[in-house]
Amino acid sequence: MQTTVTEAEERRYAELQQMALDFARHGETGELAAMLQHGLPVNLADSKGNTLLMLAAYHGHLETVRMLLQRGAAVDRRNDRGQTPLGGCAFKGYEGVAALLLDHGADVDADNGAGMTPLMFAALFGRKAMVARLQAGGASLRRRTRFGLSARGLVRISRVVARLLSRPSPP
Repeated sequence: MQTTVTEAEERRYAELQQMALDFARHGETGELAAMLQHGLPVNLADSKGNTLLMLAAYHGHLETVRMLLQRGAAVDRRNDRGQTPLGGCAFKGYEGVAALLLDHGADVDADNGAGMTPLMFAALFGRKAMVARLQAGGASLRRRTRFGLSARGLVRISRVVARLLSRPSPP
């Protein structure tokens, strides 16, 4: 027996999907968990390939990330730009989220585009504590971008820039 879906049903399902994506983006864990319990796919993604986990990780929602991982979300699923949830939270500096993703097997050295690893994103944006967290999680300083920059070099450059920016301005 074949089931026919009406246009109204398709629109409603699209609205529910958008609600779920917004719940992940805003850290509304309970509401999102209820939708997943009723059959919404845990690896639902938006039109750019951002999964519920990617959105929650990028916006730093630790409890939402935890709930999604407990329900089987793919920890390293990439969006259309090749970015992973760990790369997104490293860029933003959410250490707790990074630790949780690493505990669930996230690839600490995943190429997130142009050879950039999560550690490289953290270094590039001056996220010192995140750099330390990723190094503790096994991130390699030997990896290189497609342009030849090493993770070690980016970490050193970020330290120099931080020191320069912390100096008082001359009168």
